[in-house]
Amino acid sequence: MSSVGIAKIEEIQERIRLCDYLCVAQLFLRDNFFLERELTFDDIKARLLGHWGTCHGINVAMANLKAKYKDDENYSFILGPGHGFPALNANLWLDGELAKIDKEAEVSLAGLKYLCRNFSWPDGFPSHASPITPGVITEGGELGYALANAYGAALGHPKKTIAVLIGDGELETATAIDSLNLRNVLAGGKNGTILPILHLNGYKISAPSIYARKSERELNEMIRGFGFTPVQLEGDDTDSFQKALNDDVESPFYIMKTEKGYGGPNRHHEAHQIPLKNPKTDKEELKQLEDWLKSYKPNELLKDLFREESYD
Repeated sequence: MSSVGIAKIEEIQERIRLCDYLCVAQLFLRDNFFLERELTFDDIKARLLGHWGTCHGINVAMANLKAKYKDDENYSFILGPGHGFPALNANLWLDGELAKIDKEAEVSLAGLKYLCRNFSWPDGFPSHASPITPGVITEGGELGYALANAYGAALGHPKKTIAVLIGDGELETATAIDSLNLRNVLAGGKNGTILPILHLNGYKISAPSIYARKSERELNEMIRGFGFTPVQLEGDDTDSFQKALNDDVESPFYIMKTEKGYGGPNRHHEAHQIPLKNPKTDKEELKQLEDWLKSYKPNELLKDLFREESYD
């Protein structure tokens, strides 16, 4: 065990588990958000729209970074794969940021119901990050701009630290790969610190990603060629993740590995959007969804979060 501490690691892991649960609930549920009873077809949204596959990795990155930088007023986080909006929405809700623009999205049992019921729903929250989301400046489906935006935000602000999560499919875009050159253009003490994190989960919408198929040596040498120091992260090893964030590395470029669709019934490209297509009409899929939701032990997590409230 590193100097991070068991209690802190458990807190990070609980946050990831809660946000993963909230992602699934947002994607599928219109009722029975706390699983007080067996799921029925009526509990499932009539229209399922959104992206699950990248969500776990987003939650892993955000939880670990928050634990490291939560008291740093000069820290910012930029999310490249904005199509993984259920994860961003879950984290913003949990931190009370959504309530600042929508009082009904407060951190309460009623607010959780509101969050889930209104995700990807008319007059509710969109399926992708959008300008109505606190802190968002682009739509999120237009992959490639995250790293350039991060360097732009750091320009002339030497105290800033900006972590930017880049999807492995996103790094295949010309804009993203060319933005790696900005490390040399903006090097020096007059600008902030950029912490790029490549989310290497292996797959795009229907095919493997190029960078996931490179050998570790080949990928590392490419990253070094742009002037960064590659740092490998096994995303679900919280202790090593925290240790890596606390190590003194010059120009780090983190490579975070998680399995696409981790925790769900389908993995890899099959998990990119909605991994269960017919839980509203298929009993077997409904049972799969219920087992998936229960695997996060939501009652345990929610009772801890809402100690003062009753489920009745």
